[in-house]
Amino acid sequence: IRIDVYLPRYADWLRSRSAAPRVYTNEKGEERLLILDDEPSGGRPVGPQYWDRDEKLKFMDQHGIDISVVSSANPWLDFLPPSEAHELALGLNDDLETYCATGPAFSDSSIQRLYGLGLLPLVPGISIPKVLECVAQIAAAPHLKGLIMGTKGIGKGLDDDALDPVWKAIEAAGLLVFLHPHYGVDSSAWGEKDNGHVLPLALGFPVETAVAATRFILSGAFDKYPSLIILLAHSGGALPALSSRLASCIDHDPIVADRLKHDARYYLGKFYFDAVAYGPEELGFVSETDRKVGSLKMLFGTDHPFFPPLKGQVKWKSVVENLEAISEVSGWGEAEKNAVRGGNALRIFGLGQ
Repeated sequence: IRIDVYLPRYADWLRSRSAAPRVYTNEKGEERLLILDDEPSGGRPVGPQYWDRDEKLKFMDQHGIDISVVSSANPWLDFLPPSEAHELALGLNDDLETYCATGPAFSDSSIQRLYGLGLLPLVPGISIPKVLECVAQIAAAPHLKGLIMGTKGIGKGLDDDALDPVWKAIEAAGLLVFLHPHYGVDSSAWGEKDNGHVLPLALGFPVETAVAATRFILSGAFDKYPSLIILLAHSGGALPALSSRLASCIDHDPIVADRLKHDARYYLGKFYFDAVAYGPEELGFVSETDRKVGSLKMLFGTDHPFFPPLKGQVKWKSVVENLEAISEVSGWGEAEKNAVRGGNALRIFGLGQ
């Protein structure tokens, strides 16, 4: 489903900044993306693969990917003043619609090769009508099929009651929400030894996702807006493995025991999951954790432009591993594997029909 993009407007804006997040040129003349202040290695090297559409399409062709749903990559806009975030969100959504609409289509149909997920100005102090304006903008854009958001909401998390009108509007528009982590956990948890990006990406991201999704469940939002389509990054992070423990804790806690209409594992089955887990055991486990999840709610994804080919390799190991993992899940038949590879996304986004 997913390819990340730093649209030229956003890349230029990041270049104008003097503090993270920013794109800067180091002493070697290399452009680097610094997402967080304490990021190892002075950030990541950036180049055309981050924003150039032809590079995205070349990557897709190289790995046999026919259609991608492109989304603005983290960081999103939660560190900006409200007015600036609102203006930039509107501009980036317009840019993304153009990016997809003017790209190639299949010769025998009206289906494009690129579709997009817009973004909202979810920042502290933003007025909800400004957020709803962007929801309406995304809903009206023919090539934008949903939106991507982080875990902080408008500053208080996804269980903030102030978000109720936003969830209601998203549900009414039938837009998919792709929930993606950004901040991980407190970096002091990783200790003093330099382990590069391993701990924040491998552990911090999945924990952040699990906490945000759990808070969303506990807010009762799925009871109020049962048709919401929420896709969790990285196969739901740590949430599937902890769902039964979560259910037990809810049952035994007098504060929340009567708040929800269903068992916590029911709500796990309400989510969709990308298949960016890199192993067949993990994918099989997620699909089996609750029958309501299964393979019909899992979607292949990539982390492009991150995790590029390793030395001596041409294809991206990160993509090859994910495709191999789907192929090797012991409990899935070929129809289920094909659904995860692309059929589910076509159905959810209404493409190819």
